[in-house]
Amino acid sequence: MTIDVNSVDEALTTTRAVRLRLDLERAVDNDIIYECIDIAEQAPSGGNQGSRRWIIVRDPAVKAKIAELYMATGGEFMIGARDKLAGTGHPQEKVMKSAAYLAEHLAEAPAIVIPTIIGTHDGSGRPGLFDSVIQSVWSFCVALRARGLGTSWTTAILGKGDKLAELLGVPDGNTQIAVIPVAWTKGTDFKQAPRYPAREISFIDRYAHTWVSGPSDPPCHADGPGTVVEADIKASVDDVWPLITDISFGADHSEEFKGARWVDDVGGPSLGAEFIGSNVHPAIGEWDVPCFVHRYVERTEFGWVTSDHDNPGAQWRFELASIAGATRLRYSLIIGPGPSGINAAISAMPDKEPRILFRRIEEHRTNMQRVVDAIKRAAEAAAADSV
Repeated sequence: MTIDVNSVDEALTTTRAVRLRLDLERAVDNDIIYECIDIAEQAPSGGNQGSRRWIIVRDPAVKAKIAELYMATGGEFMIGARDKLAGTGHPQEKVMKSAAYLAEHLAEAPAIVIPTIIGTHDGSGRPGLFDSVIQSVWSFCVALRARGLGTSWTTAILGKGDKLAELLGVPDGNTQIAVIPVAWTKGTDFKQAPRYPAREISFIDRYAHTWVSGPSDPPCHADGPGTVVEADIKASVDDVWPLITDISFGADHSEEFKGARWVDDVGGPSLGAEFIGSNVHPAIGEWDVPCFVHRYVERTEFGWVTSDHDNPGAQWRFELASIAGATRLRYSLIIGPGPSGINAAISAMPDKEPRILFRRIEEHRTNMQRVVDAIKRAAEAAAADSV
């Protein structure tokens, strides 16, 4: 049998959390749910033990009680957040609108499926429980998507898991995993979500070591080595943004970067603006490098390249994203593709190129971590002061 890879990929990459587009009026036959559970049960399971159990809720009275529990554990917050964010353009505005809609209409879903597993998690980290059910539930969601139905994986209600267990008659020693409304979807044209490409979030051999291509064997400068530092900051984007766009902020925290100044009295960051960065290194000495802002999205992204705009010696970037109650900061670096100070060392010792690259990446990452830590401290202090 030949598997249609494109169809599989389409189902995997477009299985969304469907809420606003659930068709709450069209009936869903039990047989299609059974069929998808049969598929889900083929997922890998620790020890090859079939310990998953599935509850399909149809009774309107039981669905209404589930909806009441969901409203009490998360729904009221979601509705409040939706009303607060409506019309603001906040990154979470659409998400909260969708989540609140589900909270208000959960009882109307044709079916609510609660996957459970025999056993309770002891916190030991040993395999055999959650790692034997999560992939199965995901397979269930994908199988429904392939048939034109939608799901939404919700867990807020598990805050009252004991009451949910009592309602459904789930015995002690069993763990509820999620509450999943199931319905046909209004249309099937779901798109892929914006995500980082694999090369920006996947690391070869060591955490936070990235590669634009390859890497070759052995790794080389042409592969585009890089690194990344990330942190969740308990502050708003508005508290963090001024710090990442202050081109001299890192000078007090990095052992290599000593400061920067805008060229031609630009006065601040903007796409195409140029600044001069000053640096020092015990093996290289002191040097200045021209830098060109090549990424600039207000409150979201600030990045620059060094030496040559078209063939940079390095590419640096700050990115911000709002997450629940915090801001996620990502600070990344790519060396090359153009020449920089590291090329002289590689030319002098070509047989040690991989070691030179590794050490240089580690040097950069150490300084980047210091800068990110300082940004986190400053932003969280500013957030505290504004309360």
